[in-house]
Amino acid sequence: MAANPAPALGSRRRMPVVAVVCAVAAACLVAAGPQDGSCRTAPPDSFWHAPVDALPVHPDSDRYVSSIGAAEPLHPDFGAGLVEGEPFGIPITVSDTTVPESAVSLDIAEESDASGYRIPRDAAIENGPASTGDRHVVVWDRALCKSYELWNATQQGDNAWHAGSGAVFDLRSNALRPADWTSADAAGLAILPGLVRYEEASGGQVDHAIRMTVPRTDQSYVWPARHQAGAAADPSLPPMGLRLRLKSSVDTSALGPQALAVAEALKKYGAIVADNGSAWYLTGEENPGWDNAQLNALKGFKGSDFEAVDASGLQRSPDSGAVAPR
Repeated sequence: MAANPAPALGSRRRMPVVAVVCAVAAACLVAAGPQDGSCRTAPPDSFWHAPVDALPVHPDSDRYVSSIGAAEPLHPDFGAGLVEGEPFGIPITVSDTTVPESAVSLDIAEESDASGYRIPRDAAIENGPASTGDRHVVVWDRALCKSYELWNATQQGDNAWHAGSGAVFDLRSNALRPADWTSADAAGLAILPGLVRYEEASGGQVDHAIRMTVPRTDQSYVWPARHQAGAAADPSLPPMGLRLRLKSSVDTSALGPQALAVAEALKKYGAIVADNGSAWYLTGEENPGWDNAQLNALKGFKGSDFEAVDASGLQRSPDSGAVAPR
């Protein structure tokens, strides 16, 4: 499907790692700029910002948690420095000025946006330019309030890219992608709004759901997801778009402030199944400001500390990410 030797969309997998070493400062990504209040990563009434702490437990919660891995640890797949010689997390390239439109060729053109990408020539690639992994590119265009997102991206020149799939998101809109369309993520969702950003965690509050991967998914999706990449038609497997939350009874009091902000977000807003990958992997931005020791403490939680949520009552319209008034 893709020209590069990366795993197919919906079947990607980052394996756990043990050593985290920060190389010289020049190898660390420059921190993303502060969030501009005029361009949030999602509208205030988006599902990303909808609390789920008071919603009912999904009737299939136990089966879903078991299939993901009840004994598997939670894993923050982001931090500072290098893992096995590569930066980790998804870098956010912030653009505060309008740049020329980029030429982007796409393998899955029939489910991707054909044009509208404005990607700076220095846009960062997930895990670095030599990576053979997912190679996501995420650009937060705060001048036009859009997000340009590519999967399996390779720069072809100063203003040209090739990617497996891609999408352009208007960050002021709740419009979802057409039904059955992917994006740069298997669930067809935007990546940027679901990333844990250093700025928000260091400020003590993550006010949105968090992007998460699981090993296998059912051949189905639930709102707000728009696409499935299931391994089998198996109702014990979670569908794309499933919301899971950290149980309110889980003690988070011993966590450092960065990790505590993540854990409390998981209780209030939960995590959304957005792609196939390793079990309970949370996605955040690549940033040198992260305290890896604090983030590693999140690995003390495991799948059995989570429960699936019945979030169907949040839906206002099947084609909109806006939540119903409550």
